Amino acid sequence: MDLRKIINFVKEQLKDEKTGHDFYHGQRVAHLASQLYLQDNPDAHSDSRLVAIIQTAGYLHDTIDEKICAAPESVLTQIKTLLPQVGFTDLEIKDILFTMQHMSFSKNIEHHYQLPLSGAYVQDADRIESLGAIGIARAFTYGGAHGNLIYDPQIKPQKLFSHDQYRQHQETTINHFYEKLFQLEKTMNTEGGRREAHQRTEFMRNFVKEFMAEWNI
Repeated sequence: MDLRKIINFVKEQLKDEKTGHDFYHGQRVAHLASQLYLQDNPDAHSDSRLVAIIQTAGYLHDTIDEKICAAPESVLTQIKTLLPQVGFTDLEIKDILFTMQHMSFSKNIEHHYQLPLSGAYVQDADRIESLGAIGIARAFTYGGAHGNLIYDPQIKPQKLFSHDQYRQHQETTINHFYEKLFQLEKTMNTEGGRREAHQRTEFMRNFVKEFMAEWNI
């Protein structure tokens, strides 16, 4: 299946994005999600329709994210028009849209949504993108773009219990590691996701350990 229309749409929608949720993030999610699926399912084919569904949801997922999209419903309407043009069936479109609308961390704080198989891999890949070296870079990019402090020992990490609290509470970028990033490994849906998340989380824990050692000199 030819996904060039999808790719061009995402490039246009996210061309001004500078908080770590740009086209290249979507591209990495699409590629990683399909790689994890193929690793877990060695009899599957890279040119299957399921892989195309996984990659499409991966590319598109942040185009309707409330953090970076001023008019999610308008963009969603455009996506609903675009997907049949690419060749997806009504059922495939339903899976892609459900994944996009229910996969985010904030949407799952109060209620855990059961995603389709394709969505499980996209969600894992998106969360893995918040871990490791890429995750560290994205965390500080996002924090800086939103005026968050790097660290303040007087501001303690909080337990996240709702969407609104997650969006509105005072945080630092280092606190974000404790409040969210270190917890993501436990939320993986797939075997491939768990393996990759563990490796990247260990890398990130070592970074924060070194950061705190340097801070406390």
